[in-house]
Amino acid sequence: QVQLVESGGGLVQSGGSLRLSCAASVIIFSRNSMGWYRQAPGKERELVAHITSGGSTNYADSVKGRFTFSRDNVKNTVYLQMNSLKPEDTAVYYCHLFRGGIDYWGKGTLVTVSS
Repeated sequence: QVQLVESGGGLVQSGGSLRLSCAASVIIFSRNSMGWYRQAPGKERELVAHITSGGSTNYADSVKGRFTFSRDNVKNTVYLQMNSLKPEDTAVYYCHLFRGGIDYWGKGTLVTVSS
């Protein structure tokens, strides 16, 4: 089956930056819809950033202007560059792929932002 492996999480101070990576076991095409989600304790999983099959990228209002979603099809990897991090960004971040009509999820990587 398709495997998604996130990495790059860790502890960072408020205002700092982290770059999350999601390595896929399959070739990623532009028509494949992908997204980054996050879930904090006691809260619902929420969409952080989403790239559509048309190639456009959408961001949650809470991260717009601070986070950047990108992809590298040569490395079969997508990234989430997170700048100006806030304690409210603390969560487990998940990579998501919609391919062949099926949803695939990574196991998540923890991001902790201290104040």
